[in-house]
Amino acid sequence: MTRPEPDLRAPRRDVHFFDTEHGQHMLAVDGSRVFDVPPGTAEAHAGWDDAARAGFLDGLGLRDAPFIDDAPPQDMPVRSLSLAVAQKCNLACTYCYASGGEFGGPARNMSWEVARASVDRLVSEAEPGDRISLAFLGGEPLINRDLIRRATDYAVRQARAKDLRVGFSITTNGTLLRPDDAEFFEAHGFAVTISLDGIGAAHDRLRPYRGGRGSFDAILSRVAPLLEAQRRMQVGARVTVTPRNMDLPETLDRFVAMGFHSVGFSPMLAAPNGKHELDRAGLDDMLAQMRLCGAAFEAAVVAGRRYPFSNMASAMHEIHRGTHRPYPCGAGAGYFGVSADGGLFACHRFVGDEAAAMGDVTSPDSARRNGWLAERHVHTQSPCNSCWARYLCGGGCHHEVIHRGRPACDYIRGWLHYCLQAYVRLIEARPDFFGEGGPPSRAE
Repeated sequence: MTRPEPDLRAPRRDVHFFDTEHGQHMLAVDGSRVFDVPPGTAEAHAGWDDAARAGFLDGLGLRDAPFIDDAPPQDMPVRSLSLAVAQKCNLACTYCYASGGEFGGPARNMSWEVARASVDRLVSEAEPGDRISLAFLGGEPLINRDLIRRATDYAVRQARAKDLRVGFSITTNGTLLRPDDAEFFEAHGFAVTISLDGIGAAHDRLRPYRGGRGSFDAILSRVAPLLEAQRRMQVGARVTVTPRNMDLPETLDRFVAMGFHSVGFSPMLAAPNGKHELDRAGLDDMLAQMRLCGAAFEAAVVAGRRYPFSNMASAMHEIHRGTHRPYPCGAGAGYFGVSADGGLFACHRFVGDEAAAMGDVTSPDSARRNGWLAERHVHTQSPCNSCWARYLCGGGCHHEVIHRGRPACDYIRGWLHYCLQAYVRLIEARPDFFGEGGPPSRAE
């Protein structure tokens, strides 16, 4: 008889149990390590006192020095910058976190002086052999195409002079793409992310032009040359999920068939105008849809087919590596967003937001940055510090948490619980998918 699904909201600091058709399993939260355990271990564990639970972990060798302590990183070198090269946009997306691309201020383009100072900042903090990353965002970044190309060429020269490796990315709505952009992005190995919020009318409802006309068909015609040209370049689709575009399996299948290198979904949790934010019921619906997409991914992997569902692929490899982190991302640590006028912010979503201002690109505010990292550490966040998913989640997107709270915790736990189950199934069926890895650790 199958054991009922656990209450994923129940606080359990050290372990999380889950079942598959292969038996009962356990995530050791510290270090994100997966174990097979004898049947009945979860039930027994629930009845133990703290001493018995500690002894259980001692018996598995899981009570050494913790992988993550309370100390935040300090004065980290900058490894990645995103440049808001155009704080303006030609679309009128109904939920835009950037308030129509302008981040609540006047529409403006980034100057060459700011872009050059940003590249210089990246290069100056790197050591020979390091990899640095430069991202171009907006608004719609291709409004300022000439600056993107000039900054890219400058970064290549500066990186070469210091023996650095440099990577480039751009996030665009796709409406202004030209065939020569495909050539440029391919030549420099760009990761290109196209914002597409569904198929046809579903996308058009959420991402129209400023006059109200739909943008989907125009985007597809302009993206086609990039999909055809991608070799070094990788072209992905990113879908912001709202109550109005919830058919995720169809969207995923269609975009995969079009030739996108990756397709990913992200819930709409915090919009300046509050439009289309997912509530509890909407997040439950999204979780059900994500599990359907995950099942399609599992089937493809077992059959030996590539199926570039990026949420799932990332989760599988992070679980396999034992990824454990005290933050959800590098925001305010090794990664920053730069506004058009040179302001430095914890990430691209905080551009123009004093809640995460970090000085400017020529004179970063180290005290503010170090204070941010101390405040945002997962051990200081509640209820994160008692949640079994804390080191896989990292505490949730800073921007969303600060501006809306934590409506997505159950969604995140539900998704990670499913991903743990899928990981066990896939490593049993296709261990080659994970390279040199073997089966989960045994604890019989």
